[in-house]
Amino acid sequence: MEVIGYLLSAVVGISLGLIGGGGSILMVPILVYLFMLNPVMATSYSLFVVGTTSLIGAFNNYVKGLVSIKTALLFGITSITTVFITRKFIMPVIPDILFSIGSFEVKQSMAIMVLFAMLMLMASTAMIKRRKEIVNTDTMDSGTNTFKLLLYGVLVGLATGFLGAGGGFLIIPALVLILKMPMKKAVGTSLLIIALNSLIGFTGDIGHIDIDWKFLGIITAIAVAGIFIGGAMAKKIAGEKLKKGFGWFVLIMGVYIILKELFFN
Repeated sequence: MEVIGYLLSAVVGISLGLIGGGGSILMVPILVYLFMLNPVMATSYSLFVVGTTSLIGAFNNYVKGLVSIKTALLFGITSITTVFITRKFIMPVIPDILFSIGSFEVKQSMAIMVLFAMLMLMASTAMIKRRKEIVNTDTMDSGTNTFKLLLYGVLVGLATGFLGAGGGFLIIPALVLILKMPMKKAVGTSLLIIALNSLIGFTGDIGHIDIDWKFLGIITAIAVAGIFIGGAMAKKIAGEKLKKGFGWFVLIMGVYIILKELFFN
């Protein structure tokens, strides 16, 4: 199973290089079901892998002029703070058993995986649906809707902090709809936001989670290598055509996780 896990870790990076994201949503299930990690530890490791790969993706987009540093930092005021507080202070005090109904116990690990599966269903829907381009070159320089963006940052921070997911499918619509940012620039900017959220959120785990740095380094290196493989493939394959199929795969995986955790665990 571990061999499959390493191969799928490469898919996380390949998806980033090929279609600009999406694969990071698979990182937690890979760590839990193939490497047999505890869900809490899996979300921590996922933050590091997703943060590192997103940072490389953000740099590639920055070189192309498709990243708004100002927007990323403004969004990050609330999202980064929320992620760090969640990982550093909230996650460590959540009990292993949240509540029970008769003999049925709802454990922290089950709740994390079910919520994560719901996030996968939302992400898959965003990938399956065709993106609607908004023709408007205005960005956040107008200074409008800043309050909405800050509130949205809290929402993304909670999703990233509790579930270890990048949340690109949440961030991109916010940048496009609230700030009227062009789609390509929204994708690039979202990668920087994800990188900042994830890596700073990961630092909140240091000290209260026993991290296997060797293992974490290996799967991160594999995912990073996947980015360059995906980038090379993107020159020959239309990434958008693959995105819908990948979305259906994520959808099936999300349904599988819900069924497994609730009925077959």
